[in-house]
Amino acid sequence: MEDFVPSLNSLVKYSTPVLVSVAGKNTGEKKDAQAKQQVRVNSPGRQEKMITQEILQQNLPPKEYRLKNGQLWVQTVLSTPATRIEVVQLQQELDKRLVQRGARETGICPIREELYEQCFDELIRQITIDCSQRGLLLVNSKRIPNSIAYGMRKMIDAEQKRTDKSNKIMFMDRECQELQKAVEDLEQKIQYTKKVETEKLQKESENHKNEIEKIRAYNNSLKDELGRLLEGRR
Repeated sequence: MEDFVPSLNSLVKYSTPVLVSVAGKNTGEKKDAQAKQQVRVNSPGRQEKMITQEILQQNLPPKEYRLKNGQLWVQTVLSTPATRIEVVQLQQELDKRLVQRGARETGICPIREELYEQCFDELIRQITIDCSQRGLLLVNSKRIPNSIAYGMRKMIDAEQKRTDKSNKIMFMDRECQELQKAVEDLEQKIQYTKKVETEKLQKESENHKNEIEKIRAYNNSLKDELGRLLEGRR
């Protein structure tokens, strides 16, 4: 059986798995359990124990395992009282698993939250067996921190989203500033290029004008010389 039914790696103590059905048919273990339960209900002095069992099953419902061969195994929470040594061992096992699984000591840590919840469930199991009223009180009080934790997680998620949005806005502002500076740099380069090209064009225009003047002067001198030559022939 142990080779097929997975063992619970939990701080909560469960009983040995029981085979309750084979390919859809109930076994004698389930019928015997139902008969014993009926006897307990009708027997004097058993009401307190039934209340204890009910509280345990509501807070820690049985684990069911359906195997490939059709067998259904059920594992219920252990209903035997805990000894003082077992309480000490629970503390030691909790500390050990916190270290083994690398739970963080501060801040939100799902691993630490899971292990502490298992430890709390085991304490509820132990206390419920000794006193059902105390166990029921602990079960009810357990729901309050869960609601608070849920609200805290929602608040932290909302705060994280606001932080992410703020960081995104800051990033976009910085990017806009960088783009604005790039635009200003390009405008300065454009103005400088225009100035350089304008000066270059003016200089080329002056050079062109001077060349024209030189050519005109040279042409005029040629005309004068040609005129003198023509007059000498006469």
